[in-house]
Amino acid sequence: MTSLENCFNVADIRLAAKRRLPKSLFEFIDRATEDEIAMRNNRAAIERIKIMPRAPLDVSNRELGTTLFGKPMGLPMAIAPTGGSGLFWYEAELELAKAAKKAGIPYTMATGSMVSLERVAKEVGGRLWMQLYVWPDREHSYKIVRGAADAGFEALVVTVDTPVSPNREYNARNGFGLPFRPTVENVTDMILHPRWMFGTLFKYFADGGMPKLRNHPPEFNDPAIRPKIEHRYKLDDTVDLPEIRRLREIFPGKLLVKGIMHPQDALDVVAAGADGVVVSNHGGRNLDAAVATFDALPGIVAAIGGKATIIVDSGIRRGLDIVKALALGANAVQTGRATIWGCGAGGEAGVTRVIDLLRHELSTAMANSGVRTIGEINRSLIWNGG
Repeated sequence: MTSLENCFNVADIRLAAKRRLPKSLFEFIDRATEDEIAMRNNRAAIERIKIMPRAPLDVSNRELGTTLFGKPMGLPMAIAPTGGSGLFWYEAELELAKAAKKAGIPYTMATGSMVSLERVAKEVGGRLWMQLYVWPDREHSYKIVRGAADAGFEALVVTVDTPVSPNREYNARNGFGLPFRPTVENVTDMILHPRWMFGTLFKYFADGGMPKLRNHPPEFNDPAIRPKIEHRYKLDDTVDLPEIRRLREIFPGKLLVKGIMHPQDALDVVAAGADGVVVSNHGGRNLDAAVATFDALPGIVAAIGGKATIIVDSGIRRGLDIVKALALGANAVQTGRATIWGCGAGGEAGVTRVIDLLRHELSTAMANSGVRTIGEINRSLIWNGG
């Protein structure tokens, strides 16, 4: 067992999560889709970007804080939504929210969470954003939106890049899904991971049974009823711009549209009332030929930069990656795998360790790039090869 203090980067945290979690769970959060080309390209695009550092400069007294939607935040990052988080740590949504609140950054709660949005708001608070997959059952979708508004969630993050279930063959091989499909292999693997089994699974058993999707209607979690109604709560391939306008009418807070990769789509959703976009290819988990987010980002910035908030995700592993994102024109980044690996490795403490590592790396990268504040990070830092 590796202590969190002996994890010196996000890659170390990933390995700690891999050791603690059964294979089916780890691969669900770690892998992508089909041949995993898009996931590799996300990292390759980030790594291709080079910084032209400035020196000599006084880079003491660096300030890593910034503002987003007119409110201060400790770092230019938010925690991305990760469905099924509660499988990796008992009531993980509370752990993620606590770590985010302590760091002064937003936490985005997923539709597919195992703690209700009301509990997270009541027991933790902080800057809370609510992610939404729009279901065919629109009224229940809107009930989540209204519930988030009533609970004081700052932003609604509508995911639009997953109209149908992607091809993630490893989930089928591992028997991963709802309902869970037990096999000799995955049950044996769970037994061989006692820290997870006793610390997560058995805690749910002691609390009334298998973990449930608490933002879904209660009948969805009834095995006898779910097969008859689950078609109403699946991914919906009819979501379009009029739906974004409808959500804008319902939700009084900030509206972000997640999964935007094309400049025209960015213009369209902002015209439909969105306050910002998340440039995202879902971490390479959906379309395996999708352009890397850092390659798509400059076009989005050219289209709506200065008119709407721009956040980018998919592949953030280092504080230096945050510098690159901001230099390309993003206002902030979202971390998905990095922070859920942290949660899988150590709950709130693991997420906090990831945030602390990224904070330290960001500070170091800023100093070595010749900038003292987040506002000083701009396109002039990017080496253009000339």
